[in-house]
Amino acid sequence: MRFMAKKIGEDEEKWGIIGLVHDLDYEMYPDQHCKMTEKILKENEWPEEYIRAVLCHGWGLATDVKPVSLLEKTIFAVDELTGLVATSALVRPSKSVLDMEARSVKKKWNDKKFAAGVNRSVIEKGAEMLGVSLDELITDCIMGMRTVAKEIGLGG
Repeated sequence: MRFMAKKIGEDEEKWGIIGLVHDLDYEMYPDQHCKMTEKILKENEWPEEYIRAVLCHGWGLATDVKPVSLLEKTIFAVDELTGLVATSALVRPSKSVLDMEARSVKKKWNDKKFAAGVNRSVIEKGAEMLGVSLDELITDCIMGMRTVAKEIGLGG
């Protein structure tokens, strides 16, 4: 999210925080995903804009909050994609995003057994909402993940 914000001149800190907290509730409350994060953030008086962005990442899956702003569309688009990129990196000999290109992810795209939990239609819808090609979105996601490759275990 920070990479995407920087690329388009948005607030990297805000976007990074949204990326950081968007799955706050997932491990403890998978059946109430997004709803518990909303509750927690409201109880802690987080700004409504942040809460709404977090809810948007689950649009059509866990919430009915449709992404409208660029921030909301971006978190929606990249959430599922980061899982696919990470899984694609882990099956590479290098186990890294540092030497990976979009075509490596695209090779796995049609294999529904590969990263079966990743909803590819959400990624496609996200790219469409952002007005970018799937290849551009995948490339941006990889580039963003490269900036934190070691921290996320994808530095090889």
